Amino acid sequence: MDRSTNLDIEELKMTREQYILATQQNNLPRAENAQLYPVGIYGWRKRCLYFFVLLLLVTMIVNLAMTIWILKVMNFTVDGMGNLRVTKKGIRLEGISEFLLPLYVKEIHSRKDSPLVLQSDRNVTVNARNHMGQLTGQLTVGADAVEAQCKRFEVRASEDGRVLFSADEDEITIGAEKLKVTGTEGAVFGHSVETPHIRAEPSQDLRLESPTRSLIMEAPRGVQVSAAAGDFKATCRKELHLQSTEGEIFLNADQIRLGNLPTGSFSSSSPSPSNSRQTVYELCVCPNGKLYLSPAGLGSTCQSSSNICLWS
Repeated sequence: MDRSTNLDIEELKMTREQYILATQQNNLPRAENAQLYPVGIYGWRKRCLYFFVLLLLVTMIVNLAMTIWILKVMNFTVDGMGNLRVTKKGIRLEGISEFLLPLYVKEIHSRKDSPLVLQSDRNVTVNARNHMGQLTGQLTVGADAVEAQCKRFEVRASEDGRVLFSADEDEITIGAEKLKVTGTEGAVFGHSVETPHIRAEPSQDLRLESPTRSLIMEAPRGVQVSAAAGDFKATCRKELHLQSTEGEIFLNADQIRLGNLPTGSFSSSSPSPSNSRQTVYELCVCPNGKLYLSPAGLGSTCQSSSNICLWS
């Protein structure tokens, strides 16, 4: 046991001596001919680095100045940008604005003291679509016309909301109290007109005219023409027919005059009245219904002057 202990002590001494020798060799001065290399950036590399750092600093300052200038010119604030303001109810835009792409909004309205103006170089089109994206209504305001495409078009009064004008595929309804046409040519209708009352303006004449064709007024229960404070005149170039298929023609007036009736002449075999100045005539009727006058005598003279019936 003592021998083994001595061996361990000797080995420990040898290891310690080897460590000291190795440490002393590392601490020995190097040879004089050893070269020293400097650490860092020197020369033109250093100048280029400073130049790039300076250029980056100038670029940052210019960008910061441009950003501040843009914020100042565009009037960026916490509420919005320029004339555009973001409010709790939506977006408020003041002044003249231009939209280059489609605008999708739920509601557009102006201020209480200003009108709403929509302006375009070509036309202004307002489209309405359903939940499937199909076009259900369109209003186009162009340079030549205003076009509305929908199933039903209505114009309502602002006070009570009643319909003033409505149009669909079947009919056009005008709900105004008065329809006034101020054109020099009046109103032109291509087909029939149905109305319960036609009336002219006060102190104005009512005239129904067909320049090149006939004028027909028909009613299943009667046609009444009345002139309460004036004359009623019916003038034609050729013939005036008064016809009643089942009833009668009734003329009721204080005086009834038939002007320009032809006067019959006596035949050579019939005696003529002695008075040369005839003032009283007899109204005669031919078999075909033609009326003519015959000089009155003591008896009927229609037979003696009936030669006018031969000419008709």
